[in-house]
Amino acid sequence: MEKELVPLLKENILQRKQFILEFVNKTDPFTLTTRIGPNDKKAVEEELNHLDHLLKKADENTLGQCEVCHESVEAARLEMDYSACVCLEHLSGEERTKLEYDLELSQKVQRALLPNTLPEIKRFEIAAFSQPARIVGGDYFDFLRFQDGTHALAIADVMGKGMPASLLMSNLQASLRIIAPEKLKPADVLERLNHIFCHNIRLTKFVTFFLAQIDEATRTLTYCNAGHNPPLLRHADGSIEWLIPTGAAIGLIEQTEFLQNSVILQQGDRVVLYTDGVVESFNKNEEQFGEERLEQFLHNSAALPTSQVIASLRETLHQFTQTTQPLDDTTVIVLTAV
Repeated sequence: MEKELVPLLKENILQRKQFILEFVNKTDPFTLTTRIGPNDKKAVEEELNHLDHLLKKADENTLGQCEVCHESVEAARLEMDYSACVCLEHLSGEERTKLEYDLELSQKVQRALLPNTLPEIKRFEIAAFSQPARIVGGDYFDFLRFQDGTHALAIADVMGKGMPASLLMSNLQASLRIIAPEKLKPADVLERLNHIFCHNIRLTKFVTFFLAQIDEATRTLTYCNAGHNPPLLRHADGSIEWLIPTGAAIGLIEQTEFLQNSVILQQGDRVVLYTDGVVESFNKNEEQFGEERLEQFLHNSAALPTSQVIASLRETLHQFTQTTQPLDDTTVIVLTAV
């Protein structure tokens, strides 16, 4: 099991315990009775005792350890059920069937959250790809419209992996799809999102976010980059421009300003948006793929059609890492002016 997972699980268990304690101590008797239904306070106490037992196991470094073989329970299972204490190999047939159903359902839910068709944007070609490192992940991309009908292009990365990141990603998507159609520019959307995440969500991690507005008539890309990996713009003449952050990551700083930049794209210009699963991929020598290799790839693939760029990048990453399973969630969007 990954070393960083146990502290994350412990943090989640502590938060759940604190929430239950606050609820019990601050709720009036009538409301408390309503909320716990036919149960009594003893059931709540048993739940707290169960959480204390899990916290003790975390302190003893036995949380997530199989009670049969004493090896680590699979990380993906622990993200769905932090109390899991039997690894896949030792599950009964019925337990395995139920787990497979739950995992398949999680994948279907996440796929349903991401767009399944690409928008038709005049004077542009577009391609997109997203792959979670685990069953589900925290990468997000979307295509929407602003209030004036202009196209919105979004890519985001919730810090973290697996189920916790996926749940926060779904919250982000729901918020964005409500806010974007009511706003006229990217900065206004990100300011509102940041306010919501700082005040209305128990956010222990932050979200990097790049949101762009596309003017089809002028080929103008107006963007706001909230702490996200700088998209790479390769101009048709071979020059490179990085679309660097114009504001802090969402949920990181409450009192912050989100600035906007604009760039007019010429025919043949190409923009590659990506999450850190691309540049932070490692090879067997523990070298990162990095921004320089991504820049070189963009030069080498300049003649490729937009639809083939992502496949070529995936093959390049495979040759570099010598694995088809990424260590981090990976999302790429390619936009070419035509």
